[in-house]
Amino acid sequence: MIDSSNLLHGTILIVDDLEANILLLERILRGAGYDSITSTMDPFTVCELHRKNNYDLILLDLQMPGMDGFQVMEGLKAIKPDNYLPVLVITAQPAYKLRAFKAGAKDFISKPFEIPEVLARVNNMVEMSLLQKELHSYNDVLEQRVQERTADLQENYLETIFTMTRAAEYKDEDTGDHVQRISYYCRALAKLLGLNEIFVDKIFFASPMHDIGKIGIPDHILLKPGTFEPEEWEIMKTHVTMGAKILGKSKSPYLKMGAEIALNHHERWDGGGYPEGKQGKSIPLAARVMTICDTYDALRSKRPYKPAFDHEKAVQIITCGDGRTEPAHFDPLILAAFTKNHQIFCDIFEKYRAQLSGPNAAD
Repeated sequence: MIDSSNLLHGTILIVDDLEANILLLERILRGAGYDSITSTMDPFTVCELHRKNNYDLILLDLQMPGMDGFQVMEGLKAIKPDNYLPVLVITAQPAYKLRAFKAGAKDFISKPFEIPEVLARVNNMVEMSLLQKELHSYNDVLEQRVQERTADLQENYLETIFTMTRAAEYKDEDTGDHVQRISYYCRALAKLLGLNEIFVDKIFFASPMHDIGKIGIPDHILLKPGTFEPEEWEIMKTHVTMGAKILGKSKSPYLKMGAEIALNHHERWDGGGYPEGKQGKSIPLAARVMTICDTYDALRSKRPYKPAFDHEKAVQIITCGDGRTEPAHFDPLILAAFTKNHQIFCDIFEKYRAQLSGPNAAD
């Protein structure tokens, strides 16, 4: 229930083209203790007044020149279509009552006015309106708490993913921040491609797990500074299937996409990748997005077999090729999006290298 003092502070707008009716209603309401009463004789101003003041009750005459009460209610409903419409109509025509209810009115007052009826109906309507506002306020607070809790869970989830993926890379400090930058590259590229929010969200959380299978690769192969022997290369390639097995058979949409990316992120658009030599659109979209992001960051980062390249060199290799990496490796549409927006990748690399690797990261 609403406290009686709060009830009397409810905001009321009286709309009638006859000043005598307005004065009478104001006297009745003020005599009962209501202290926040506004009035207008111009129906064309009602919607704007309600938009600004969000009245707890609108006492609305139905028969007015230029714009009748039914038209006013249509305008009020357009302001907030899903909200409670706090309209108490004033009418001397019994035949209008049913039409008024269908138009959105919640109650009515008959002319000529009977003071006990006026006060009873106004009291009920103001109380109902205030309860509706309390409910909306509570729902807003609840929704905010749910959003905050969801954000906390996602943050904790991402932290868990980063911790887990570092287990595969903890021996190689040069790749430690790679898994975090990958999230931001993939999210930015997915947005540039116009992919839906669900996909963008999933790839942000799933992409850092792409190399989790490296945890099963022996150190002498994983960290080898020179060229792999054929048998070593075959062992190295198994990290994609190991990653898919580690992440597979999960109900989590993030882990499902993570497994899909882990298995396919070394497949190539031209069919020259591994483990299955998939070609074109037979490669899952998430893996195709991941491939170019992974390639860019690998080119920008120091590896046992290569120095770190600057942004311009990395873009040149991806777009023109260098024998090891070729444009034909990438989905043409994704390559075009990267080429047109490559500065975004540079910005992400510089931002998260400095932010996540400490004060000497840029040295």
